[in-house]
Amino acid sequence: MDIATLALVHAILEARGIRPAAKTSGRPVASVSAALKRFEAAIAVPLVRREGGNLVPTLEAQSRMADLAAANQAVQSLLSCRSDAQPRPTPSISLTALDRFVTVARSGSIRGASKISGTGQPQLTRQMNDLERDLGYDLLVRSPSGIACTPEGLAVIPIAENLLDIWRRLSRASSDRFRRTAATWRFGSVMPLGPESEIARMLAALTAEWHRARPRQPLFVSSTTADELIAGLKNRRFDVVLLDLESFPSEFEGTLISRTPLALAGHASLFARHGDDIRGLLQSNPIAVPSLKSGLRQQATRFIEAALSEQERGMLTLTEVDSIPVILNLVMDHGYLSVLPESSAARVRNAPAMRRLGPGYMQSLSLAWQKNALSRQVAEAMLGMMLADRKSATTILHA
Repeated sequence: MDIATLALVHAILEARGIRPAAKTSGRPVASVSAALKRFEAAIAVPLVRREGGNLVPTLEAQSRMADLAAANQAVQSLLSCRSDAQPRPTPSISLTALDRFVTVARSGSIRGASKISGTGQPQLTRQMNDLERDLGYDLLVRSPSGIACTPEGLAVIPIAENLLDIWRRLSRASSDRFRRTAATWRFGSVMPLGPESEIARMLAALTAEWHRARPRQPLFVSSTTADELIAGLKNRRFDVVLLDLESFPSEFEGTLISRTPLALAGHASLFARHGDDIRGLLQSNPIAVPSLKSGLRQQATRFIEAALSEQERGMLTLTEVDSIPVILNLVMDHGYLSVLPESSAARVRNAPAMRRLGPGYMQSLSLAWQKNALSRQVAEAMLGMMLADRKSATTILHA
């Protein structure tokens, strides 16, 4: 790690953008972007997410902001001793070079510091010369009797030690996190309809069976949309995922595990009012659906496109909500319609009225994993645990 990267990452998070940070730091946009990637790779933690045109700090970044601000202040203190007042970009001085300077200063000789650090004397001498050049002032006074610090060098010692302590805190937290992550299997799933739903039951069975069978291997379970799950499988944020899709990218292996009929769900009074007039029902009531990132939305869109003309679809009131419990509340209490898995919605307390869509409309659940022997072995074990006590009439299909 180097001081320029620390300063640039602080600037990015403060300005909430790459371009503003590039402008204030006098660096090219590409260099600032590379600094962020370099820092994230070094600590193994994503620091930003995109919201519109802005970069928003993640929770992990917010927890590190105090240390990053302290590091930036220390970097500015290092550069404040320059004899030349001309503003210049922060030099890419490595923390290793600062660490070795402290060793040289405390040992009083290049030879002694060389033995302590395990670095050759010529290399260490060059490194100290480069450090002084990059800082823009002398740190050491060389003489036949050894080495002494200049007044600036003495001032740098506590600043360098503070920077090294800050980096140790940042990297130690990331190392602990990496060790936990490396030992943890990460399972991603589409969002369950509710506690009584098929997906919720399978996830609960998996969690309980996993911890009984593998108490020393933690299991992390997270729910999100199908698109996010596929992206997470690609970047290895997840090891195995449960998708509400019948097919998945060919770069993964997987198996189709169930197909459940879908139904149009709404308050009983809506169906009583419209009878068999599905077109009138859809046009007269708002419809709550998940976002296009979900497999369930794809099925809902197919049904609506088959039931209504393009002009009729343009008049619909569609509300996107990526939370199935919220959709259920809209359906049961606020006069909305939705397309939901019939068997899961039927188990919900005060279940909505439903009308099955037909054999062409199904919620398919597939398990997918990386193409390697270990992932396949773990996925097969997970599948057995998920289906161990399953009593529903859903068809089980193995690819």
